[in-house]
Amino acid sequence: AAVLGVSLGNLASEIIGPDVKDADERIHRGITSKSIPILGGTKEQLKIIREKLNGEEFADLIFVDFSQIAQKSLDYATYTHKLQQTPGEDIEYLGCALYGPEKKIKHLTGSIGLLR
Repeated sequence: AAVLGVSLGNLASEIIGPDVKDADERIHRGITSKSIPILGGTKEQLKIIREKLNGEEFADLIFVDFSQIAQKSLDYATYTHKLQQTPGEDIEYLGCALYGPEKKIKHLTGSIGLLR
């Protein structure tokens, strides 16, 4: 979740609120200004969502994925090398972050319940 959040925050910086001072004038860095539901989808559901994102209908969504390749890589060079050598159909997704029009995201994730 942390890896996905960092990547999404980089791509959609508008979701980060401004810094806030507390009553003692200490600064608290901005956190997300949007609610972020954590869904409990299966690996198969993640793969289906990823495939649907290849079409024009969802071109305006930001999608960040986290795969078994990323999980097993100790550095970014290894990750990029392994990912470049792996066909899309062989990638096992462990998580994803979506950002964009709520209606489109609900269309993709509506049948997936919250993680418990």
